[in-house]
Amino acid sequence: MRKWLILLVLATVGATCARTASAMPFAQTPAEPGRAVTDETGRHMTVPMNVRRIVSLAPNLTEIVYDLGAGDLLVGDTDFCDTPAAARSKPHVGNPQKPSLEAIVALHPDLVLATASINAPETADTLLKLGIAVYTTYPHTVRQMLDSISEIGALIGANEQGDSLKASLRARLDALQTKLADRPLAHVLFLVWATPPMSVGPNTFIADALRWAGAESVLVTHQDWPTPTFEELLRIQPDYIVLTTDHEGDTSGAAQLRADPDWKGLMAVQSNRIVTVNDRFDRPSPGLVDAIEQLAHDLHPEAFLPAVNQ
Repeated sequence: MRKWLILLVLATVGATCARTASAMPFAQTPAEPGRAVTDETGRHMTVPMNVRRIVSLAPNLTEIVYDLGAGDLLVGDTDFCDTPAAARSKPHVGNPQKPSLEAIVALHPDLVLATASINAPETADTLLKLGIAVYTTYPHTVRQMLDSISEIGALIGANEQGDSLKASLRARLDALQTKLADRPLAHVLFLVWATPPMSVGPNTFIADALRWAGAESVLVTHQDWPTPTFEELLRIQPDYIVLTTDHEGDTSGAAQLRADPDWKGLMAVQSNRIVTVNDRFDRPSPGLVDAIEQLAHDLHPEAFLPAVNQ
């Protein structure tokens, strides 16, 4: 099972951080005047004008910092931050859901980056009480992910890089939508994992990413992480099943579905309409746009054929 999605699901069902402020040896006081900031969850804080030391508490945020050209400012990240490869050599502060607050404080960050998708709210609350600025992102859509990129860029002194990256990614998405404008949406089952089946609800950023790729989930539900029965899937009969690779690029999931008798009743399996996309489809980071483009090509290859001169 993929680490990012496991964390995402666990966070959604209420995993919490058990550490408290009383366990901390000291509070950190900003060394210079800062600016008042409100993060994407409504928390208020003061962020130093010149951010020189960043701790990231989520893999997608680590990727964003590097994509903004600010990897040198990153002084710590989590055990699961492994993209790009340079992130693996940074000091780690533990699991994203339950990081070591002592380790974070010891790194003397000017700014901690967190996400409401997988980080427990108690982590940000405690660090803020200790005088450490914690900016928490909370994107529900691909557009909101792009907004997070530019906001993080503004916070860390990479305004031009953030605005440029956001504009570049948005231009690619707009070009994709032009290509797909006349194509019907493919009805897909996006599998978080197969046994038991778990998929995504319409209000998740993954569902929004599917729509940008010219697809929609076949599941109509209010749950973020629905667990349909095989009987329900046999009745719905999705056009395609969409899987992601694991972080090491393993693509064996499709073969496992084809070999599983429970899945053989689906026409998508019988017709080999199983699409495997890069695991960055799971993460609200710039690499998500790459994965969206890949899925669009797989689902709608005819939209990308060279134009034929009449």
